[in-house]
Amino acid sequence: MQLIDNHTHLNDEPFRGKEEYYLDRAEKLCVTKVICAGQDPDFNQRAIDLAQRFDNVYAMVGLNPDIAKDYNQDAEDKLIEQLQMPKVVALGEVGLDYYWDESPRDKQQEVFRRQIELAHELKMPVDIHTRDAFEDCYKILKESNLEYGAILHSFNGGVDWLNKFLDLNVMFSYSGVVSFTKAVEVHESAKVVPMDRFMVETDAPYLTPKPYRGRQNEPAYVRYVAEAIAKIKDISLEEVADATYKNTERVYGIK
Repeated sequence: MQLIDNHTHLNDEPFRGKEEYYLDRAEKLCVTKVICAGQDPDFNQRAIDLAQRFDNVYAMVGLNPDIAKDYNQDAEDKLIEQLQMPKVVALGEVGLDYYWDESPRDKQQEVFRRQIELAHELKMPVDIHTRDAFEDCYKILKESNLEYGAILHSFNGGVDWLNKFLDLNVMFSYSGVVSFTKAVEVHESAKVVPMDRFMVETDAPYLTPKPYRGRQNEPAYVRYVAEAIAKIKDISLEEVADATYKNTERVYGIK
């Protein structure tokens, strides 16, 4: 059995200098590959550096909605340069965040659209952060060219939103939230999401799944995300692992 953590922040401070230790811990729980997510030029470069250092690490790079207000031609030129580095497999995480509202919403939307265009130009999938912004996210994706796919990272929508996004070339990535007792809507969507349309992630060091909720998250714990989905779907862990592994390799073009 093999699992892929398709969205983790191994480039974040809690893991600094201890990346190999956490990757070894992940491998002990059958997590054999991880995709390290960027969010700004510095985190992007850290993700790239880790991907070049470790055979089983890949990178995605992008400019998240918090810094959309600072997007300009220099920022885009740097992003394009980073997107073309070895083992960068997606543009992300990018999107909309109406909870923190660190950037004006119209600017968030403008920068989100532009980065989706960049992903298409470079023939890459786009990894999407959306918080309190499903309506606008759906509208933008529906109007965009998603030929190379999109991933809704840490998807926390219910069945209604699942069904709307299923009409687009979108994958659903479930995080530790799916293991939370009170996340009923997420349970309902995970129960019915098609086997070829979902993946698993940690978003480490955040969103730690049960039974370790309250502690720092890490890539190894994607196994518990997969276990939670297996229980919800009433299938084996091996079936979830097999499906999500194949889905992730297909979407990100990794082997």
